[in-house]
Amino acid sequence: MKPKALSDYIIKNSEGRKRYIVAIAGPPGAGKTTLAQALRLSLKEKSIQAKIISMDGFHLDNSILAELNLLDRKGAPATFDTAGFIHLMKRLTNFEDNVVIPEFDRNKDLSIAGSSIISSKDKVLIVEGNYLLINEEPWAELKKSWDQTIFINPGIDTLEKRLLNRWLRHGLDARDAKKRTLSNDLPNARYVLENSSDSDVQVH
Repeated sequence: MKPKALSDYIIKNSEGRKRYIVAIAGPPGAGKTTLAQALRLSLKEKSIQAKIISMDGFHLDNSILAELNLLDRKGAPATFDTAGFIHLMKRLTNFEDNVVIPEFDRNKDLSIAGSSIISSKDKVLIVEGNYLLINEEPWAELKKSWDQTIFINPGIDTLEKRLLNRWLRHGLDARDAKKRTLSNDLPNARYVLENSSDSDVQVH
């Protein structure tokens, strides 16, 4: 489903509601951020105010991951402030106003606190992340937050190419990029593909 069609669907189903929350889930490298940005732009063109919330804003800091011996597994479920993210979604589903959220700076490889504010004017929230539809606790608690769910799965071969190129773009040499992809990213991707519940929309 194209962003324009998705935005039409969202507008139709969100009529008369204070807030409509869309979850875009999928493995790393699937294109979640790209789709979220396209969807927000499509909604803006139709005068619907939307905000993007990325689960990546809840990455634990590299210093903490180093202490926990998890730095090489960054992006795995245990490397997120899961409780903090679940608490945020509870606040947003309760329609709290002026909720401050963090955002992840991929170039600096760290989360930045207080980067954005969700207000009552933000009728549509587009939440994107790897583990939004995981059917295991504590992630399964998130299901009650979603009004619509989208899952992106371009296939494991495509994911491997994209993830490898991502690390090359971030300055890793070919050997380290391949090691990071095979030892961390692809295991995370397979976990997402094998443990996510069904979604309303599937994007291949």
